[in-house]
Amino acid sequence: MNSNIMPTYNRKPVSFVKGEGVYLFDKDGKKYLDALCGLAVTSLGHSHPLISSTITNQAKELIHTSNAFQIDNQEKLAKRLCQLTGMENAFFCNSGAESVEAAIKIARKFGHDNGYENPKIIVMSNSFHGRTMGAMSVTSNLNSHEAFGPILDGLIRVKFNDTDELESIVNDNNDVSAILLETIQGEGGIISCAKSYIEKIYEICRKNKILLMADEVQSGFCRTGRWFGYQHFNVMPDVVMVAKALGNGVPIGACLARGDAARVLKAGMHGSTFGGNFLSTSVGLCILDIMRDTHTCAHVINISKIMNDEMNKKLKSFKSVSDIRIYGMMIGIELNVECTDLVVKALEKGLVINVTKEKIIRLLPPLICEEKHIINIVDIIKELIEENYEH
Repeated sequence: MNSNIMPTYNRKPVSFVKGEGVYLFDKDGKKYLDALCGLAVTSLGHSHPLISSTITNQAKELIHTSNAFQIDNQEKLAKRLCQLTGMENAFFCNSGAESVEAAIKIARKFGHDNGYENPKIIVMSNSFHGRTMGAMSVTSNLNSHEAFGPILDGLIRVKFNDTDELESIVNDNNDVSAILLETIQGEGGIISCAKSYIEKIYEICRKNKILLMADEVQSGFCRTGRWFGYQHFNVMPDVVMVAKALGNGVPIGACLARGDAARVLKAGMHGSTFGGNFLSTSVGLCILDIMRDTHTCAHVINISKIMNDEMNKKLKSFKSVSDIRIYGMMIGIELNVECTDLVVKALEKGLVINVTKEKIIRLLPPLICEEKHIINIVDIIKELIEENYEH
């Protein structure tokens, strides 16, 4: 089929036309259990009645002016996010990549303010932060760097979870302004920071006046069983990036900061035409209300235990399964064989999944899943592995 869309996505052979709760429906009426949530976006499910009514009501009143004027809901959402994160202020944008771009600018300006001629940002191996120029530069995929080079300079790449290398780099460089990391690497295969590693980073940052910047774009908003992934550790970042589930499909992102980092950007130094407009911030407030009122974090802890039990019982003994990693509703099933074809085969069985790093089945189910949905997901994954790799 000829298309006028740039071929930037490897689209699968299905077209969804409707969503309801944890399910999607294609144009032929076939029902699919969505275990991906648009990559951790629709955490509260599809067509949530409160979110839908919020969108409708706000659209009838006012959608957009510009950030040259006061936006009451933006102020309210910033306050709520700061209360949840421990940050002091927020910059609103439209995506996770944009929130990362804002964090990069904060880190560089912070370095210049402290007298660094060429401020350095330490970034992690196996990371993913987005596909805009700056976000791509701090991502670890060197192949994409070559295609679009020259990338941003002033970046130092270290091995994720290697404390000795990190300490050595900081000791050898007196112009490091920030350390950027995902508390749980999503695109990298659902790999968590070691507790000792992130707490050592926090200590290093405090000692050397370095900003700790946490990318919570995928792991935020109850997905791990806490509001944010870093809250599982005894640390407090200086900058936090969020997006995805904050809008449940409505584009919104935010870069939050505290302390010196919160005072870096001044009027005219950064901006976003649509960032934090009336529609997106009204939805963000609605989503925070729903998650608070329905105790979403506690629910995630409960269904994560069910997921863990089911996977250990039904998948762990397979010879093709080398590891199972579960952090709330972030799940990585690592196989010892390439399994990218399972995405289409899962669709045939009515399940939406993702494969990353060629061998890791990545699941990001809705946070509203019930026990029956978890069992269904695991049973289909079991069928897929048995039929294709357990001969």
